[in-house]
Amino acid sequence: MAKKRMRPVSSGVKVRGSFRLKIVNPDGVIAADSGWKDNQIVDGGFQQFLQFALIGSAGSKTATHAALGTGTVPGASATTLPGEITDAAGCRCALTTGTTGSKTVSFTFTLASGITTAAKTIQNVGLFNGSTTNAGTMFAGNTYATSALATNQAVNGTYQISFA
Repeated sequence: MAKKRMRPVSSGVKVRGSFRLKIVNPDGVIAADSGWKDNQIVDGGFQQFLQFALIGSAGSKTATHAALGTGTVPGASATTLPGEITDAAGCRCALTTGTTGSKTVSFTFTLASGITTAAKTIQNVGLFNGSTTNAGTMFAGNTYATSALATNQAVNGTYQISFA
């Protein structure tokens, strides 16, 4: 009797990301909302945050901070966020993490009002491993329609990475 050959299992896993930013006035009214936008995971993000984590590499990273910027979309090989806001300590925002179901990781952050020293026209966001004062390693980022950010406004952000 011939043995039946097993077919290899193929899951076709894809990684997708999205983000949403809201600029909030001091009275709590939302001044601007980016809506949900697609994300781009950079090459180093795939390698150091996903591949290295799967093999248990000592070099694996986790996303710990978000940054906002005034620049363009980060390229696939980018390591920094173009035009990242760095005019004051605390411009890099600590992340709160969680999961949604079994296939989505969620990150939330707030850039508090009064952190920036001058009004900005923001248009990009990114996730990093680092600290409030250390550039760290970029995981992902992208652009959205420009928004005016006054020094007395806060930014609330949500980032999601989904595996499908």
